[in-house]
Amino acid sequence: MSALRLSLAQINPTVGDIAGNVALMSAAAQNAAVDGASMVIFPELSLTGYWPGDLLDEADFLARVDAGLAQLAAASRATPGLCWVVGAPTRRAGPGKRLHNSLLVLRDGEVVLSYAKQLLPTYNVFDESRHFAPGPDVARVLRVGGAQVGFLICEDGWNDDGADYAVNPFRRLADAAPDLVVSINASPSNIGKREQRHALFAAASRRHKLPLVYVNQIGGHDQLVYDGASFAVTPEDGVVFEAPRFVAAQVTLQWDGTAFRAGDGAPLAPVAAAGLPVMEFYRRQIVLGLRDYARRCGFKQVVVGSSGGIDSALTLALAAEALRPENVVAVTLPSRFSSSGSVDDSVTLCANLGIKLYTHPIKALVGQYEADFAAAFGEPLHGLALENLQARVRGTVLMAYSNRYGHLLLTTGNKSEISVGYCTLYGDTNGGLGLIGDLYKTEVFELCRHLNAEAGRELIPTAIIDKEPSAELAPDQRDSDSLPPYPVLDTILKVLIEGERLGADERAAVQADYATLAAGPDGPALIARVRRLIARNEYKRRQAPPILRLRGRAFGSGRQMPIAAKYD
Repeated sequence: MSALRLSLAQINPTVGDIAGNVALMSAAAQNAAVDGASMVIFPELSLTGYWPGDLLDEADFLARVDAGLAQLAAASRATPGLCWVVGAPTRRAGPGKRLHNSLLVLRDGEVVLSYAKQLLPTYNVFDESRHFAPGPDVARVLRVGGAQVGFLICEDGWNDDGADYAVNPFRRLADAAPDLVVSINASPSNIGKREQRHALFAAASRRHKLPLVYVNQIGGHDQLVYDGASFAVTPEDGVVFEAPRFVAAQVTLQWDGTAFRAGDGAPLAPVAAAGLPVMEFYRRQIVLGLRDYARRCGFKQVVVGSSGGIDSALTLALAAEALRPENVVAVTLPSRFSSSGSVDDSVTLCANLGIKLYTHPIKALVGQYEADFAAAFGEPLHGLALENLQARVRGTVLMAYSNRYGHLLLTTGNKSEISVGYCTLYGDTNGGLGLIGDLYKTEVFELCRHLNAEAGRELIPTAIIDKEPSAELAPDQRDSDSLPPYPVLDTILKVLIEGERLGADERAAVQADYATLAAGPDGPALIARVRRLIARNEYKRRQAPPILRLRGRAFGSGRQMPIAAKYD
């Protein structure tokens, strides 16, 4: 057979922006036509972006989807002979849900193939059965050039071991004997996900003796980030091509019936088995997540409360990288308990990052609130109520700045603190997005050191990294007054929250440390205490801003726990 030219269009669609997504796909198809491709392949639900959620219940949105499909079909007439492989919701008749999650092949203004996704994930962050009916158990194959091409949609390719569903669309497709498989995807990124995809699809390709191309979307969509990293697999060699991660890309490959080559016919460069180092992965995922969240929500600038501590320092450093320093504002809000060192550390940090720092003392505000409270209710504030008041005054000032100047307020809580409720509702939890809420405290320290090492200088002052963590809401307060040491706490949290979703590279060490702790004299009581803290603070997490997801189980839609429940 003559070589089949495939253009992999790893685009960054915006959820709900039908016109914008049509424009993205039309431009990519024109590029593919110029490149002499026979097929241009887009991600799952590329017309709507993934995941449109309950927009799919709105009649106006579905009308726009219909109009978008008509526009795509019309645009395909301008690229004669080119097959457009697109993802879109399509209407269906009969009982059950009224939509399919579909793959459509458009050519010369016509739909020449339609395939409905069979396996609809309803776990972790996914809820496709809420809106879609599963497609029929059939294989769809289309002759393109001299090749028979078969099609799958994301989850349809993830059940080849038969462990999760009774139906195996990959096996059904293999029975139809295609020459090549095309899989369109919206696979969100988390640590270890790239390697998981490679292992799963390489095994399926080998088992069925079928080459495959896998096209994934990129971009940040609320708490989810998609890394792209589209790839090609052969039965003999496994993954032989990988597109860039965390950037939009369009790459043309040749398939000659036995091997993939670059668009110019050159051999493909080897694909590294290992992905990014963990800290670099976290960095790129957060930067893309913030950049797209701000852009899609219409924010050009962000504001962060700078306490002089490590969490706000890391948040500021990542924000400066994502949006440029001139679009990041820091505000330090010293109280009567703030150390001079913390204020000085904020000054040094912001100078290192090149961002504007404002100082807004809160001592007088808190003092007036204390006096008015005592006058109204007959007794003064003290203890935890007074500590939380300071955090809430800070949160109010930061929200006032956000309202006045139009900046997105970033919250600065990490996963360790959020897990056990070591945060103040309507105080330091205020904001529109949390960048580091899926990083454990020990990882916050590690990522700060990584940023400094990559920069070759102190972006984040060593004084901030080395100081003992403190909320500074009471005299001489330290986090260790209320919490176990963070290495111990994080070990417990990773087992209780992540469980089997821990990555293979850390699972053995974490489980070994946990077992040692559980066998010690104080371990069982400490583990039970942490478990209670996690359960008792679900109400805070339910009201917190969205958190950029980095791990297999992040707070938010990926961990749905009741508030009013008995946990022991």
